[in-house]
Amino acid sequence: MFQRMFGKPKQESNAVVTLDKLNETLEMLEKKEKVLLKKASAEVEKAKEYTRAKNKRSAIQCLKRKRLYEQQIEQLGNFQLRIHDQMIMLEGAKATTETVDALRTGAQAMKAMQKAVNIDDVDKTMDEINEQTENMKQIADALAAPIGASADFDEDELEAELEELEGAELEEQLLQPPAQTPPQYVPPGRQPTRPPPRKNTAEEDELAELQAEMALS
Repeated sequence: MFQRMFGKPKQESNAVVTLDKLNETLEMLEKKEKVLLKKASAEVEKAKEYTRAKNKRSAIQCLKRKRLYEQQIEQLGNFQLRIHDQMIMLEGAKATTETVDALRTGAQAMKAMQKAVNIDDVDKTMDEINEQTENMKQIADALAAPIGASADFDEDELEAELEELEGAELEEQLLQPPAQTPPQYVPPGRQPTRPPPRKNTAEEDELAELQAEMALS
């Protein structure tokens, strides 16, 4: 459908040539418009001069020519609008053609890659990967197992052995004699001496005598 609308790359090249031609035409119309604007301004200045000279007939003729220039300027403006519309349409068609061509190229590349990769080959490859992964796991488990011993133990036997060890340890602690503190060694010449008896004061002697008399009476 898009090929019928926009054609092949040759027609796309023609669109580029057409856009260039439209740009040239647009530049030519703009130049013409500038020239006509200058001529219209000149006629206005001439009309002012004839008016100041009281030459009404010549002034009117200048205004008529100014109107004709303005009509041509308006016509040129319409031409420029049409060219702009045509350029916008061609640029849009060119962009659409390039987009469709890019999508078509992508679809063809995708189709070629799908032909190169078969779903059966993918399944076979995945099976091989899973098999190799399982083999590596078994090898790792074999390397991690204790050498010359089985990893299976009777938990009840281990619990009973632990209880026997705990009972023997407790019995050994009960049979041990209590610890005695060894006598402290005191070097010769440093034997502890008792302090000499303290002498009573005069008041204490009088109090003692009074207590003795009271006991006798």
